[in-house]
Amino acid sequence: MTVVGPFGLSVRDQALEADVQAGLTAVEEGLLEATKSEVPFITEAAQHLVRAGGKRFRPLLVMLAAQFGDPYAPGIVPSAVVVELTHLATLYHDDVMDEAAVRRGVDSANTRWGNSVAVLTGDFLFARASHILADLGPEAVRVQAEAFERLVTGQILETAGPQDGRDPVEHYLDVLSGKTSSLVAVSCRFGAMMSGADETVVDVLTQYGERLGVAFQLADDVLDIASDSHESGKTPGTDLREGIPTLPVLRLRERAARLGLAEDIALCELLDSDLSDDARHAEALAALRAHPALEQARRDTVRYAEEARAALAPLRDVDAKAALMELCDAVVHRAG
Repeated sequence: MTVVGPFGLSVRDQALEADVQAGLTAVEEGLLEATKSEVPFITEAAQHLVRAGGKRFRPLLVMLAAQFGDPYAPGIVPSAVVVELTHLATLYHDDVMDEAAVRRGVDSANTRWGNSVAVLTGDFLFARASHILADLGPEAVRVQAEAFERLVTGQILETAGPQDGRDPVEHYLDVLSGKTSSLVAVSCRFGAMMSGADETVVDVLTQYGERLGVAFQLADDVLDIASDSHESGKTPGTDLREGIPTLPVLRLRERAARLGLAEDIALCELLDSDLSDDARHAEALAALRAHPALEQARRDTVRYAEEARAALAPLRDVDAKAALMELCDAVVHRAG
């Protein structure tokens, strides 16, 4: 049994291990090649986050999904490069919108070069992803376009906030479905599709990715509150300080509205105050860590991970299926 990929995923089959490792190595090379430009400054900016590392969660899913067809098919690695380039591009844009100073343990591009360069570098990565897609055929272009539309829609919904009368938790889950699940699902879809797997298998893996994507982001929400050292390189409570309404906070507000308990209302008022003050931020973080809302968010994470696991039931029992099921456990463990 060998550990590969993010989250310490254990792979029992040596052939599967070799395929996944070779695929991820090829993706890394593809990312560096795709981010080269004749303009040295563009290369430096475009490779900034590539070289900073990352979990490569989406390419890993492409490699595992490809095991249900021909794992050596020529479109698999390029499609994995496409989804990771798209993901990286959104990080450049997200950091500008969030005014983030750090990403993956290094200065964010907007901190280092300014907002304009960060936005344009993200656009450059989208362009390179589109160039690769063009060689993968019209169906791949359509699938990616639909996923990208969902991603942007999720981002806009997050920015706009819930409409009057809409349950904020339901709204937030819709945001995640677009903003995060779209690319996770398309990673599974591309892996299966490019490998020539049956359409029913492609659909099963896509539905798995939809649910796993939500669980993955909810685990991040929990980690932002509960972890002492955030896996993404962000300081714990970053979303809290920036006023981003992640699931633990939404569960707190839901409980405060339902039960009207004084301590819940007081904590909501604290969260609504200026959390740029370090002492106030530390107080809010400590209170949320001890609040039942955090445990509720953990249960929500487990529920989506279990739905992802259940979605895999129709697939034949092979090592790749076991690895995908283990990813469900790994996502939950991050939020534990």
